Amino acid sequence: MDQQLRAQMNRDPIAAAGMINQYLARIDDIQLNIGITGKSGSGKTSFVNAFRGMKNNDQGAALVGVNETTKTVNPYPHPKYANVILWDLPGIGTNRWKAETYVKNTGFERFDFFIIISDTHFLENDIKLAKEIQKIGKRFYFVHSKIDQTLKNEEENDRNFNAERTLAVTRRRCIQGLQEQGFEQPQVFLLSNFEHQHHDFPKLHENFTREVFTLKKYLLLCTMAAIHLEVINERKKAFQSGIKYYGAASALGAAVPIPGLSVALDLGMIVKAVNGYVTGFGLDDSSLHKLATSTRVPYDELRFTIQSVLGQGEITLDIILKLLTQLGSTSVLLATEESTRFIPVLGIPIAAGLSFTVTYRALNLFVDELAKEAQKVYKRALGLNIA
Repeated sequence: MDQQLRAQMNRDPIAAAGMINQYLARIDDIQLNIGITGKSGSGKTSFVNAFRGMKNNDQGAALVGVNETTKTVNPYPHPKYANVILWDLPGIGTNRWKAETYVKNTGFERFDFFIIISDTHFLENDIKLAKEIQKIGKRFYFVHSKIDQTLKNEEENDRNFNAERTLAVTRRRCIQGLQEQGFEQPQVFLLSNFEHQHHDFPKLHENFTREVFTLKKYLLLCTMAAIHLEVINERKKAFQSGIKYYGAASALGAAVPIPGLSVALDLGMIVKAVNGYVTGFGLDDSSLHKLATSTRVPYDELRFTIQSVLGQGEITLDIILKLLTQLGSTSVLLATEESTRFIPVLGIPIAAGLSFTVTYRALNLFVDELAKEAQKVYKRALGLNIA
């Protein structure tokens, strides 16, 4: 489906945005990659087996050992959920997988969701992992994987042992500790990898079953946004490759010794170019109305997303002149160009060079600004956070 989606996005991003429900009807075709991470020895690999409904000695189970067993990133398909792959990641903080380089070396970006495993309270490296996951805009569960040992230890050391009280205290400590680190509503599960029907294991399965569709939908939307960004960047490159021709035309205009002519030509060309950029990036009224109709997102909401004055309506000479004067050094170049054109012999070449620089610099800035606005609008149309 990814190739089909990519082809449609390249042909017509607006129409592709309106086909979300059609793509969601084939949700099973979307692969969901889940990274299972945490410190070495926390029970990550046993969790991979338990979550797949397997024992550690079953055929096809992930290899479990006393020492550090997982030394590479290993995939294990889930037998129940179509196209859900559990990736058993090496433990963080070992000699081979140091905390400082762990995120880069394990390739965190390629995973769509994470489960952070800890056999005690969540430690410094677990918090680092969670913050890195948040930074790349992904979601995660926290799993305390050896709650059976916690209960056993408490029972041996507390004459007034109460299992429910111990579980409640442990849960509260985990949640409070995570909230103190800035995680507002952490999802914490207390379980044992060897007691699949006890504690929070059934709840974990229930939550995950309920969220698989949401996770895959989010992945689809993120994929569409990423492909759209590629399309936008290709258009941006195409527009940028033509800027030198506008600059050359501007330089020719500066060679004509008529007062005010060069500036008028520069402004006129820039207005024409920017109007083309606005249409090319889909920020014109017609394109926004089509996108609004296709995605059922109100036109006003899409229009409100655009902050740049270049995307607020018709581009005029006054708007461009105002923007150029706000660019500081560019406005100085404009004034210098006009004054140097009438210097004998050297004035015309200097003015031509300044005129080229003004047009080239301004159009590059405008293309970059409009490309960013186009991506924001499309993400808003898809219902993604644009912060």
